[in-house]
Amino acid sequence: MLLSELEERERHFKLALRAGIPVLILIFLVFFTTISTNDTFNFSIQNIFLITSITFITIYFIYFLMNVSVKETLIDQTTQGFNQKAFVKRLQDSKPKTLALIIIKNLSTISQNYGDGEVDAVLYTIIQKLNLKFQQKGLDKALIGRRYGAEFLIALDEKHADLEKTLEEFTQENTIINNIEVDYTFAIVTNTGKDFQQIIFQLKDIIATQFEKNTKEKNIPVTKDAAEVSDMEKTIIASIKDNNLLLSFRPLLNTKSNIIDIYEIAVKLNSDKSGNILPRVYLPVINRLGLGREYDFTLLKHIVDLLPLVDESISLTFNLSPFSLRDPSFQEKFFNYLDQKKIDPARLIIQLYERKTHHNIGGYLKTLNKFRAKGVRICIDNFGSSNASMEYMKHFKFDMVQFDRDYVTNLHDETSYAMLESLSRMSKDLHIITVAKWVDKDTQKEKLKALGINYLQGFGISKPITETELINRYN
Repeated sequence: MLLSELEERERHFKLALRAGIPVLILIFLVFFTTISTNDTFNFSIQNIFLITSITFITIYFIYFLMNVSVKETLIDQTTQGFNQKAFVKRLQDSKPKTLALIIIKNLSTISQNYGDGEVDAVLYTIIQKLNLKFQQKGLDKALIGRRYGAEFLIALDEKHADLEKTLEEFTQENTIINNIEVDYTFAIVTNTGKDFQQIIFQLKDIIATQFEKNTKEKNIPVTKDAAEVSDMEKTIIASIKDNNLLLSFRPLLNTKSNIIDIYEIAVKLNSDKSGNILPRVYLPVINRLGLGREYDFTLLKHIVDLLPLVDESISLTFNLSPFSLRDPSFQEKFFNYLDQKKIDPARLIIQLYERKTHHNIGGYLKTLNKFRAKGVRICIDNFGSSNASMEYMKHFKFDMVQFDRDYVTNLHDETSYAMLESLSRMSKDLHIITVAKWVDKDTQKEKLKALGINYLQGFGISKPITETELINRYN
């Protein structure tokens, strides 16, 4: 039985005892003043009033007990683990040294294909198996709770060196639950402080780094020290405030002219204390802290200020968050700065990448048209990797598309090649510029040129250059 279930039973008993004792005392006093002092019991108005009062009070206490039990339950009704409110309170009381977060990445897929009943059964089974795993490892006092949806929290009183290994074993042993495939990810923070809500957010930041697209890094650490995470968060905030952006420029080769006239910008944060901070580390933090628009405008200003320093034939493509683009105040600042600096807006190419289609696609496309009306070009990144990119293509004519890397790295596969050929032909018919990235080999270059791809980017074309090198080359 889960520790949360045991504590819930104990809480119910104490609550019943507290509510029942006054009732018992009241009944004893009533009967003592009536039956014990009289030989016979008379149904007088006074006695009937007393009996009615006892009945009302008893019913009220029973109702009170049930109502409090429902409203203040410790238990998540689906999983029988602690609910989020009770779990956080236990954290504040016990002040555990280690906190972990497990997320079921494919819960929405399970829900769509199996229904809510099966989802609840899977979540219940997962937390029971997780509790059993901890008991086998001698961690009987591990607190297990459900934050919401598919997020499970785990707290330990001490730093447990084998927790990461234990969770790895659990996720590997339970990839199939109730004949349903389950995909997990998790993160661990040790030496936690007092602000457990903050620690939970930091756990989500760590997990978010594992979703970063197109990263070549493997085995991203899932266990971090809370002090280290907090210091990194402060460093990220300071770097954005101080405009410490470190830009590198990836050349895009024009396959017709055989010259490089577009550069894709990759951004890191520059910090004297922590070195260069990668997007997969800082983006989750700035998004959670609501600094996304400030970061995007800082990046835009940096790029616009750079353009007059390089040849007018050079265009720059870079990513801006859709949340920033949809913000009217960001749009106003964006357009005002372009007007102020008097640069050709066509030299700016905004990259978009969204895994899901925006719920108000009509309104979003009107927003994109505002930027197009100013002359700014719009590119959709990782084209062909999700339904969102295809859905946008139905309603909006992009200036450029950058194909998902899997098409380029799997050119040898007949299916991948055929799909890329189809997407390239469609783009050509719509007069959309096409870009293939991650080109490393000559064989890839020849195949992509044969398909009519307009631009190629990758180490097989040219290595990225620094901002200083860009200025020296084209000033």
